Amino acid sequence: MRYDAEHKQKTHDKVVRVAARAIRAEGPDRVGVAGVMAQAGLTHGGFYAHFSSKDELVTAAIGEMLAQGRARQRHEMDGRGPAEGLAAYIDFYLSPAHRDDRSKGCPMAALASDLPRLSEDTRRLFADGTRHLADTLAGKLRALGHDDAAAEAHSAVAELIGALSLARIEPDATRSDAILAGSRRLLKRRLGLEAAT
Repeated sequence: MRYDAEHKQKTHDKVVRVAARAIRAEGPDRVGVAGVMAQAGLTHGGFYAHFSSKDELVTAAIGEMLAQGRARQRHEMDGRGPAEGLAAYIDFYLSPAHRDDRSKGCPMAALASDLPRLSEDTRRLFADGTRHLADTLAGKLRALGHDDAAAEAHSAVAELIGALSLARIEPDATRSDAILAGSRRLLKRRLGLEAAT
């Protein structure tokens, strides 16, 4: 049976979304093509109609994760002033709900340690996504009058990713919650966002 281009694109997008969830949850090395295709309700043999290799699938999935992350940034920041938008994004990012939902959470925290082992194209795409987040935060900080907005934004991205990663590592729920709460409070204080909370 032949399918039209729209059906093929929808199938491709479905496989990418399934792969994105699986890679966030398990890491790219533990995700297999057969498992992704089965979760998407497709046969393993159909994979090569959409991708030439697992590396290509991983790159596409990371691109999807980054697009979802940008949509979440817009959701938290759009329609709010710079301080309120930044504070809302920090509250979301360093929340127990985000920590606990690895399959839909930020790919930067989920995959940063895996990136050195992935293809150059994938690392470049991931670096672009990280820069986009830092640039978005820097724009808000500039609007608030911060002199060194770019450096502060990169530092904030590092703290967001690091605090979320540490909170996910900590097996004690009370300590994990404390890592998130402390980082939220101190990051907002450092960026002058306390009044926006």
